[in-house]
Amino acid sequence: MTVPQSNLRGALLSLLAFAIYASNDVIVKYLGSNAQYHPFQTIFFSGLLSFPLMTIMMMSDRSDGNLRPKMPGWTALRSVLTVLNGLTGFYAFSVLPLSEAYPIFFAMPMLVTLIAIPMLGERVGIHRGLAVVVGLLGVLVVLRPGSGSFGLGHIAALSAATLGAINSVLVRKTGHTERAAVIMLYPMIANFIVSGLAMPFVYKPMPIEHLGLVAAMAVLGLTASLIAIAAYRRAPAVIVAPMQYSQIIWATIFGTLIFHESHDFWTAVGTVIIIVSGIYIVLREDKPRVSRNRPVLETRSRFDIGLTPRLSQWLRIFDNRKSQKDSP
Repeated sequence: MTVPQSNLRGALLSLLAFAIYASNDVIVKYLGSNAQYHPFQTIFFSGLLSFPLMTIMMMSDRSDGNLRPKMPGWTALRSVLTVLNGLTGFYAFSVLPLSEAYPIFFAMPMLVTLIAIPMLGERVGIHRGLAVVVGLLGVLVVLRPGSGSFGLGHIAALSAATLGAINSVLVRKTGHTERAAVIMLYPMIANFIVSGLAMPFVYKPMPIEHLGLVAAMAVLGLTASLIAIAAYRRAPAVIVAPMQYSQIIWATIFGTLIFHESHDFWTAVGTVIIIVSGIYIVLREDKPRVSRNRPVLETRSRFDIGLTPRLSQWLRIFDNRKSQKDSP
């Protein structure tokens, strides 16, 4: 069977986007583990350098309305969760090997599926239910509670995955009511304010080369997002979303070459279990008779550590702009 050219292009673009995302994560880990900057300091400077680029893009949101949230309670909750998500995610990257952090973050599709049941009224049948159970067992294989290797970094990674999943479902819940710019703006401001207030207590002088790495994070994050958006415009989510698991390949390569990480057999086994479960959930969710909410596919983003706005909101902004241009 011949694969449509647009689907092939979408798959290749998504592979490129996730490779760039993985490169961004390498810088996060380097600044946290090698240079030993506090997560709040990295978040602050990354947000400071990213904010102008993100603001320019958000200004293209031509949907009617102002920047006052219509659902302030949900917006405030999402902002708090984003701050905690960034803190736990950055900390996990700084203390865990990449090959251990990624599999735990990859638990997000399972967690999104579970959280969507009470929050979106999603009905999960036996197939997705079993995939969630198997995927979470894979997480336990990676974590191995009670073993000597289990520590605060693993708890932070699991917390980041859980917070990211809750945030994804909240975006899905409020996305049809709030403007995309509103959904993106307030968590970014919250991150900047909280990390800025923490700076007097955690600041460590940064040489110019480390500031350059932070600037590279901003550029890489934006570049990856734009490429991922192009991928989603050329191929359906069911093709693009599974490509995020290619990041584990880059994690293994970067971890070995840059951070001299060793790779544990049981971590690899748990990773395979998580990836297979996640892909199965994505494939099942693409069937209209199985899911009407499609919470995982509609997230249109990789695992989230609260720094880069979600792709689903960028797509909304660009779609609104395109529809207004096309309208007479």
